[in-house]
Amino acid sequence: MNILKFAAIGAIVGLGVHYITKKGEDGRSILDDLADKAPDFFDQAKKFATETVDQVKQHIPR
Repeated sequence: MNILKFAAIGAIVGLGVHYITKKGEDGRSILDDLADKAPDFFDQAKKFATETVDQVKQHIPR
């Protein structure tokens, strides 16, 4: 039974990687798009973290 689970999970992972790296009509894959947008995601995360820390600092009594 464990070998069937292993085979199924391997097939799912293989298909997922194939889908993510498959080139579209414009010659770009989903992975390419994510890689290009990664710096924007990090900037948004930094901004969110900074704002959250500032809000928490305002609510902490001194």
